Amino acid sequence: MDSNGALSIGQIAERTGLSVSAIRFYEAQGLVQPTRTHSGHRRYRRSDLRRLSFVMIAQQLGFPLQEIRARLEGLPDGRTPTRKDWQRLSRGFRAELQRRIELMTRLRDRLDGCIGCGCLSLDRCALYNPEDRVARQGPGPRFLINEAADERG
Repeated sequence: MDSNGALSIGQIAERTGLSVSAIRFYEAQGLVQPTRTHSGHRRYRRSDLRRLSFVMIAQQLGFPLQEIRARLEGLPDGRTPTRKDWQRLSRGFRAELQRRIELMTRLRDRLDGCIGCGCLSLDRCALYNPEDRVARQGPGPRFLINEAADERG
């Protein structure tokens, strides 16, 4: 950490667990914007630790970088985001996370039975699909997907 509290890329890597190349990639993607010293070394704000941690978590939850970047653009530029800034950002993810949780819960609860694939290969199926009617709705596990859509309204 320098006298201004800025962190080197090595310090950011050590604190986040990211490789230096991953941090450079995230910089190229516009997720962090370090300043440069006179000698060209990157210097990151302490708040970039939280930004990069947020990126890592959001990616693990399956959010694409484009969406993550769009959400992070809502944070203030030029100052460290406050708790309220982060709360506002996280609200946008809650509905999508809740939808995914509900879908995964349904999948977990039905994993040992038919999940609506229309295969008719099970001799006892709670989602019996005579004459493969469900195929007209499109490919994939239609019962599970349609049920999730119906519940969202």
